[in-house]
Amino acid sequence: MSNTRIDSALLRNMFLAGAKNLEARKDYINELNVFPVPDGDTGTNMTLTIMSAAKDVLELEEVNMETLSKAISSGSLKGARGNSGVILSQLFRGFTRIVKKVDYIDSQVVSEAFMKAVESAYKAVIKPKEGTILTVAKGMADKAAELALVTDDLEEMMGKIIEHGDKVLASTPDMLPILKESGVVDSGGEGLMTVMKGAYDVLLGKEVDLNFDNVAEEKKETDEEDEYARLSYTVSYKIKPGGVLTMDAVKELRAYVDSLGHVINVEENKSTVNVKVYTNDPGLVIQKGLSIGSVYDVVVVNKEISDSSSDSCGALVKQETEAPAGPKKKYGFVSVSIGEGINEIFSGLGVDQIIAGGQTMNPSTADITDAIDKINADNIFIFPNNKNIIMAANQAKSLVKDKNIIVIPSKTVPQGITAIINFIEDKTPEENEAVMTKEMSKVKTGQVTYAVRDTQIDGKEIKENDIMGIGDSGIVAVGKDIKDVTVDMIKTLVDDDSAIVSIYYGADSDEDMANAVADVITAAYPSLDVEVNYGGQPVYYFLVSVEQ
Repeated sequence: MSNTRIDSALLRNMFLAGAKNLEARKDYINELNVFPVPDGDTGTNMTLTIMSAAKDVLELEEVNMETLSKAISSGSLKGARGNSGVILSQLFRGFTRIVKKVDYIDSQVVSEAFMKAVESAYKAVIKPKEGTILTVAKGMADKAAELALVTDDLEEMMGKIIEHGDKVLASTPDMLPILKESGVVDSGGEGLMTVMKGAYDVLLGKEVDLNFDNVAEEKKETDEEDEYARLSYTVSYKIKPGGVLTMDAVKELRAYVDSLGHVINVEENKSTVNVKVYTNDPGLVIQKGLSIGSVYDVVVVNKEISDSSSDSCGALVKQETEAPAGPKKKYGFVSVSIGEGINEIFSGLGVDQIIAGGQTMNPSTADITDAIDKINADNIFIFPNNKNIIMAANQAKSLVKDKNIIVIPSKTVPQGITAIINFIEDKTPEENEAVMTKEMSKVKTGQVTYAVRDTQIDGKEIKENDIMGIGDSGIVAVGKDIKDVTVDMIKTLVDDDSAIVSIYYGADSDEDMANAVADVITAAYPSLDVEVNYGGQPVYYFLVSVEQ
């Protein structure tokens, strides 16, 4: 018996099944990342995007095509993370623009909705590239148009669309040489096919577990907020150890203070220990610190009488205190940042809202719009500082109607820093945009991390745990020693126009190694001004900028 119609109840379950299938396979999709870095995140970004929409769908009291379409579209737009997540949200947006107008979906509606989905997604990308999720989506849309002319059986139609989508996905390495060299298909395309196959299972009548209790991100956040509300004090301080500090001692400290409330941070950093805790027993928390060494920079805040605790526990916006909106000003700034030291640099440059994120966790469109909402300014500049966040920033811009939002397309943290340094209060938004964009284009960026798998890329044979130096155009240095790879990477970035080299050492590196790198570069290039800064970024031992 053929199935010629999909009503709102069936579409709801198909969408939720697609979301569940993507969530189940996100780790595999992450592993398809072209670069063997420890932050492949396509699967995670797409999952968080679709789960944001799934949450809205699950909360619907009345399910019809209009309410379902709105939940899928708005939920995915708000939750979109990374380029793959933004493209997925735009596919949903285009699809729902068609289906919200009908009472049920037939083969003709499938064709029209797929075409509108592809149109919406392509428009969202400034420079569409074939061999990506866009190509896979377009291939399925073309097949849908072809099949709509010859069949009204949706099971047959969807089966053939998915079969064709798999063929297009398998051909993506032929369209993008870097995929072929790495031996993978496009990860975004794989994520899209995963959603389609989960939805198709429901269309076929297969039993699919639609229980979302195990996908408890929102519940977890709510629980954390409830716990936060029950704890009256925020306690932070630093410890200078009285002797040799062992990792066991740090772990014991963390366990003890966590038993007194909720640990935000307990970590060793540059021969000190930083502690921050929510608690109802500030005295005991401080006393435990004194048992390890000298305690200083002690701050105890009673949250019940302070206006500096409006952010929920675990919120992405990392400003510890929020100044009142106050009088409206001409300019405001939002910056994505990674690490304590980088945060301090951006704060010192006058950034109003700092969003924790970057390569290891891309903030969502909603995270960016929330930060915008907290700034009382006519013109707000956004610095994504990562090429995988620029699309989410532009999507946030499209959702804000009462402020002039300018996205400076900074692809790296050093580019963002340079852009902000060149801001001039007396210039117009357009003049500042032009100057900042021009100046940051003069910045070359390098990043040093380790490989998570064996691969061959950019003509280099890479083994798991090798150290890699990654420049703006790809991997430029590979080796076994962090210092040597960092030096080799910097040498590929320096040219006759170079004037300044800035080295930011991360959470897994240290100042001594950074200074040793700086000494080698200074000896090799005496005319360069070489600076060392604490970045505190995760995953990357060093971030490096080379400026003219």
